[in-house]
Amino acid sequence: MKVEEARKIKPEELGKRISELRLELAKELGSIRMGRPVKNSGKVKELRRAIARILTVQNELKGKLKGKKKQEKTENSKRG
Repeated sequence: MKVEEARKIKPEELGKRISELRLELAKELGSIRMGRPVKNSGKVKELRRAIARILTVQNELKGKLKGKKKQEKTENSKRG
């Protein structure tokens, strides 16, 4: 998943997607630790990066919301 794709997804769906990716990552790591042959050796790396990208987008959204709240507080304090 690319960052542009993650930014188009709704915040609620981002949380669901993260849980799905984490579950898939856990399964892959479990199969590796059990000694099963790996079909796609780069899949773990891809999953980790996809999770990191989604978390980055979520943090950006939180930052934007905090920025708006701070602006509202400063505007209100200037008025009052």
